[in-house]
Amino acid sequence: MGTRPALIAAMLCVALSALGQNRDATNYPTRTVRIVVSSTPAGGPDIVARLLAERLAPRWGQAVVVENRPGAAGNIGASEVAAAVPDGHTLLCAQPAPLTTNVMLYRKLSFDPAALEPVVIMTTLPNALVVRRDFPTDSVAGLIAYARANPGKLNYGSQGIGTTPHLTAELFARRTGTALIHVPYRGTAQAVNDLVAGHLDLLFIQVDAVREHFAAGRIKMLAVATPERLSALTDVPTMEEAGVADFRSDTWNAIAAPPHTPRAIVAKINAAMNEVLHTPDIAKQLGRFGMRPVGGSPADMAIFVAEETRRWGEVIRAANISAN
Repeated sequence: MGTRPALIAAMLCVALSALGQNRDATNYPTRTVRIVVSSTPAGGPDIVARLLAERLAPRWGQAVVVENRPGAAGNIGASEVAAAVPDGHTLLCAQPAPLTTNVMLYRKLSFDPAALEPVVIMTTLPNALVVRRDFPTDSVAGLIAYARANPGKLNYGSQGIGTTPHLTAELFARRTGTALIHVPYRGTAQAVNDLVAGHLDLLFIQVDAVREHFAAGRIKMLAVATPERLSALTDVPTMEEAGVADFRSDTWNAIAAPPHTPRAIVAKINAAMNEVLHTPDIAKQLGRFGMRPVGGSPADMAIFVAEETRRWGEVIRAANISAN
């Protein structure tokens, strides 16, 4: 008999908790929503976050502010959000590293990427293989042949150790049996400038970061790392067409919430962001930066992030890459 009141009390607590979560979701947000961007201003995540904030504020009747917390390959911003109150009023906007690869690149993190609540994949941006203007070939096959004939003499740049351009180049080297020298930078601009100046041989980089240089003939674009050719670059083959099978690389931006954020709140945020991402004016604005809106459910994001973590984790382990 003594256990029955305790059981009823426990069931009542569960019911009240669920009711509270649903009520919180109904009223959400009740104050300013912070979107913490784990990278510098004017980059892809920052651009998308500010576009979203501008549209979400009138929908929610609350201010939506964007705060940049760059550093440590996105770990600083991600750590701040992971420690925030899990009520949906603090969100993380990040590129892949803090959500996927950093856990394998750093000996110790102050947060668990797997514990963050997935909300939505916002955008994706295709990557391309580009080389300096005077590189002695115009094709991927020619590049591979040249690299094999000159092992350890070709260099490539990246935005830093463990970034998507770095891992993409490592994947390329392993798939093609070539030896390339990595030159890490602190961002995209200097790497691109050095490629244009002829100080770098090649880059795997977001298409939009080099589109103008390519159009002006200051660099060569040998292939795009997408399953199909891009509508704006129909003369540029895919890596598959160029002879490197099953080769895909893109840079994506996502929203995540602190661990234990109620599912009802996550669902409400997800629904609002999907609505904004698929409005024609947002898609048009994103297109100016070479980005494509994605959207989908939190479950879709969870599956995608798990696959990205597995895929790039294989490259990190095989190449023995470490950020420490």
